[in-house]
Amino acid sequence: MDQHKTTAGALQTPMTGPINNPAAVAQALLHNPGATQALNNNPTAATAAQALLGNHGVTHKPHLNNPGVGQQLISYPGVGQQHINNPGVGQQLISYPGVGQQHISNPGVGQLMGVPGPGLGSINKPSTAQALMRSPSDSRALIRGDRGSMLSMSDDNVMMNQILATHAPDGREFDVRPLLYLVEDILNRATQHVDFLVKGTLDQVELEERAQAANHIAMLEALTYTIDRIACELSYKALGGSDAHATTTAIFNLLSSYTWDAKLVISLSAFALNYGEFWLLAQIYSTNQLAKSMAVLRQLPSLLEHAAPLKPRFDALNSLIRTMMDVTRCVVQFKELPLKYISPDAPALATAMTHIPTAVYWTIRSMVACATQISSLTNAGHDFRFGVSTTESWELSTLAHKLRNIYEHLKQQLSYCYKHIDERMDVEIYQMLLAIFDPNVLHIDNMKALKALIYDKDDKQPLLDGATKRQVSLDVLRRKNVLLLISSLEFANDELAILEQIYNESRIHATRLESQYEVVWILIVDHSIIPLPEEMQTKFENLQSTMPWYSVQDPLFIKKPVIRFIKEVWHFRTKPILVVLDPQGKVVSPNAIHMMWIWGSTAFPFTSLREEALWREETWRLDLLVDGIDPTVLTWIKEEKYIFLYGGDDIEWIRRFANSARSVASASRIPLEMVYVGKSNKREQVKKVTGIINAEKLSYAWQDQAMIWFFWSRLESMLFSKIQLGRGDDQDPMLQQIKKLLSYGREGGWAVLSRGSNIAVNGHSSTVLPALGGYDEWKINVAEKGFDGAFKEYHDKLHDAAHPCCRFEFPNTIRIPETMRCPECPRLMEKYTAFLCCHDEQGIPGSLF
Repeated sequence: MDQHKTTAGALQTPMTGPINNPAAVAQALLHNPGATQALNNNPTAATAAQALLGNHGVTHKPHLNNPGVGQQLISYPGVGQQHINNPGVGQQLISYPGVGQQHISNPGVGQLMGVPGPGLGSINKPSTAQALMRSPSDSRALIRGDRGSMLSMSDDNVMMNQILATHAPDGREFDVRPLLYLVEDILNRATQHVDFLVKGTLDQVELEERAQAANHIAMLEALTYTIDRIACELSYKALGGSDAHATTTAIFNLLSSYTWDAKLVISLSAFALNYGEFWLLAQIYSTNQLAKSMAVLRQLPSLLEHAAPLKPRFDALNSLIRTMMDVTRCVVQFKELPLKYISPDAPALATAMTHIPTAVYWTIRSMVACATQISSLTNAGHDFRFGVSTTESWELSTLAHKLRNIYEHLKQQLSYCYKHIDERMDVEIYQMLLAIFDPNVLHIDNMKALKALIYDKDDKQPLLDGATKRQVSLDVLRRKNVLLLISSLEFANDELAILEQIYNESRIHATRLESQYEVVWILIVDHSIIPLPEEMQTKFENLQSTMPWYSVQDPLFIKKPVIRFIKEVWHFRTKPILVVLDPQGKVVSPNAIHMMWIWGSTAFPFTSLREEALWREETWRLDLLVDGIDPTVLTWIKEEKYIFLYGGDDIEWIRRFANSARSVASASRIPLEMVYVGKSNKREQVKKVTGIINAEKLSYAWQDQAMIWFFWSRLESMLFSKIQLGRGDDQDPMLQQIKKLLSYGREGGWAVLSRGSNIAVNGHSSTVLPALGGYDEWKINVAEKGFDGAFKEYHDKLHDAAHPCCRFEFPNTIRIPETMRCPECPRLMEKYTAFLCCHDEQGIPGSLF
């Protein structure tokens, strides 16, 4: 680092050596601001510098009287070498071509500082602008010279230190978005950016302009002078063929008091002003006489008539301009990041902020290159008809490639920032949901809770009314009991049919009780697959169209932290749950679907208090098991018949059981009915067994697979309802019977014997069939104890000698008990983690839980 330091002593040689060469003095001053000290010690040098840097008259006249100045620059290629011996100045000049080399194809040094230089009057030759008009080869030489300058910048740190030295923001802040929208509109139309013309984009721009019209006008009034000055700078320097870096530096000097995003948007505005005017004339000159006259002055008709050879240059221009806009948008997005959720020292943001000055520099540098290209086109006369070199296109393509790399890096850092912000915001939303649904917190109504769950803005109507198929706001739910039906897309038609039946019946109850309630379907989908694939979108819309209640019209409304809350707090996985909110938004049932399956509309208003009251009224009886499923069985119950409800998938056992039961009933002369209700899993096997039962007329069997599903779903709901209420203790006789039957449904065959509604035996296949086979041993007790009493007594003796294995499977949708005792014996059951796939999900829906 020490070898780069500039000392007063080091400056003495270059400042006193070429003292009669004002251009060399200015060059040393430009590349080393520390040269001021040497100028103070040398009045002659100071006078020469002033002539170059600050006084138009002095700048012109001495050079007119000294035509050798320009030649002197060419005849002193050693100026750059002189500075090589000075680490402070020489190294900076190494990153540019030597002074002599640079000014062979560029205007005078004085022009580097934004004032007319010796290139305008030093040598008795035509000006650079005139040369550009007369000879396109001179234009290409200018571009090649500038490209050489660009590619020779091996030390970007030196260049950026020079740019950073111009950055002195005065603390003013303004929203650049409205100005950026205008600029994007101009440049997108000028470059015929097809993506911009898709439906909706223009409307969005107009919406933003209307929303900020007053601020927009005030901002433009404040910035008009600066924008015009930079536009003139770009046009003038492009016409004069100035060094691109020097022009860029001059623009940074003009914008020293602005923030980096403002520098970029203001500069792009100035460029858009020139470029938009160029293409506006090109687009309307054939239909507007005023535009035609102006276009002739700019030689546009000739240019456009022979546009085909220039297509590579126009394509390169458009590509670079679009990349400039991409970088500008990215820089503005960094400025707009909410510091509430990301601190400046966050790695991604800190990394981006160190690269933004470089991004701003190269974007403005690209504007200068584009302005030069446009100037060379409009001032080339008819010479372009004789062919266009690819050099110009290559120049722009090189800049576009460099800028694209910068953009990709910034975009990646921006995505990291957004991810960081999203995570912080998700945590905040999740904590807010926990606070809102805290049971100890009271609310005036349910709107705060519903907005937090579904959609918290007022700009859209998030619900679809199932009755009218119109979009409506959340206000339709205000101060009503709301049942949130939460599910994935795995929602079968049978489930919907039953829910719709209960829904319609419940509305009758609600009307009678003068209570208002509504159902809202919330679809939960993985945000990584949004927008939904066409197949899923179609399934969603089909489901939505069949629902009579409200539904969230777009799954994207449900944010990721809301999904996390629903899964972690309300234990949703894939099967439907029904969360009930009262008119104040308080959860009165974490999952009412259990009581809905068990009692249907009788459970209205579906609160946990109502659930507890219903259980207090219940007993272990057959109509509890089959209520609302099969009217035939209910008729048998009313007729006080003996009924065997049985299941399993072992057809041999079923044959022996059915034949034995019929034989025993005949011998005892009792009216016996049997109904096969399948099994809680193995649905395809159940279908086969049902077919055999029908063919062999073994017994009555449920033909509708939905009836079998609903039977087992209700039985599971009985267990989970008890557990959800915290009543899953082992002292509840009804719970023990429910657990037995669920376990038997998983393992082998089983049978329940009842007389009318009163259940006598709930037995496993390993004990029920032997009990029927031992009829000769217990038939003597039938007269005294009745058929059901005698059978129960004998069965219980067999049961005490042989306990079948019990097994329960709990999904994550409910609160799993820490311990559970076996319903067959007093031992604590062992706990396992299981993964299950039954491969037969097509016929009817699986267990809801």
